[in-house]
Amino acid sequence: MNPEIPRITIADVGRHAGQTVEIDGWLYNLRRGGKICFPQVRDGTGVLQCVAVKSNLPEETFEKLKDLTQESSLIVRGKVRAEARAPGGYELDVESAEIVQRVAEADPYPITPKEHGVDFLMDHRHLWIRSRRQHAALKVRHHVIKGLRDYFDSHGFVLVDTPIFTPAACEGTTTLFEVDYSETEKVYLAQSGQLYSEATAASFGKVYCFGPTFRAEKSKTRRHLTEFWMVEPEMAYADLEEVKRVGEEMVLFVIGRVLENCLEDLKALERDVAKLEAIKAPFHRMSYTDAVKKLQSKGSEIQWGGDFGNTDETLLTDDLDRPVMVDRYPGTVKAFYFQPAPENPDLALGVDFIAPEGYGEIIGGGQRIHDLDLLLKRLDEHHLPREAFDWYIDLRKYGSVPHAGFGMGVERFTAWMCGLEHIRETIAFPRMLYRTRP
Repeated sequence: MNPEIPRITIADVGRHAGQTVEIDGWLYNLRRGGKICFPQVRDGTGVLQCVAVKSNLPEETFEKLKDLTQESSLIVRGKVRAEARAPGGYELDVESAEIVQRVAEADPYPITPKEHGVDFLMDHRHLWIRSRRQHAALKVRHHVIKGLRDYFDSHGFVLVDTPIFTPAACEGTTTLFEVDYSETEKVYLAQSGQLYSEATAASFGKVYCFGPTFRAEKSKTRRHLTEFWMVEPEMAYADLEEVKRVGEEMVLFVIGRVLENCLEDLKALERDVAKLEAIKAPFHRMSYTDAVKKLQSKGSEIQWGGDFGNTDETLLTDDLDRPVMVDRYPGTVKAFYFQPAPENPDLALGVDFIAPEGYGEIIGGGQRIHDLDLLLKRLDEHHLPREAFDWYIDLRKYGSVPHAGFGMGVERFTAWMCGLEHIRETIAFPRMLYRTRP
């Protein structure tokens, strides 16, 4: 190809109308006529319709384009032309083309426009992510993550990474993946970076960690993965109300970023954007006790003291247009590190943000125990070995302060933004109870 011709992305094609450019990508679709064909090329930033006219090209080039197979890779050169009827509003009049790799007709691209079953598509996930809807969902995920980082980076938080291998449980021992770390030691894949972030918050004041977390839950629901990404801020000198404030502000910030950058992707996903635009502050608030009463009035069989299931979370928000913050759960359904409520020590100073439209809990967090004696008592009550938490106990010996934080799973939040039915489409290669490939 000619080095003097600029190679551009399809996203930038509008800036080059009337110019001759090069585009590298893959054949997304192809329409044929007798002496003309319309290869659609995708490059990861968009799809561009090209126009190849037989009389304007060497015969060999035209024949190669006319018979090109789906997902073959190619580089095309031509002049950009505005065309309102074309996808994206521009076309490329092809002047030359280089076929980098032609997909063999004997072994065609397996994902075709016809209907495929979910198992087939998941088995071919490495190829399925090239499709328009999957590409769009992963693009939204990108902007969710960028929005989260930008929010914390611009509000005085410091990113401090936390370990993947941990010696003890954070959320409970029944959902741990055990790993043979050495001949003499077993460790676990991290359920959360929270405990370590409590240590780093004492160094920096406000921190967040962002990375993969692992839960060995025997769950096959549309909301669960065994490996997912979570952002977890932790704040020194903070309480439950600060968690609510920061969580609400963060959610609104990220929704704004998605609406600003992903309208075409949301359109491809057939997302009702009006539902996202309607999400404003303040979010709804209610106590766990009031939430139980509301659920019972709607026919739920939940009793006070029980944790909410997926059906309860959906029922709780089916008449709401924005998330609801539910706080002061019974301490028995929360982890060992939650600070008891001052008005009733049987209640925990924790909060869940529950999203509307059936997407369930998107944020869980609260105020941590900062008193040494109470923490030791809780560890014993939860049958957790003190020796595994010796460093965590130290945090209550040396300059302990009230502190608080929360965690938000990227995939569940992204599913809500996209309006997706199943969380498996929000991560490139999902890991679920019975799926570890590809």
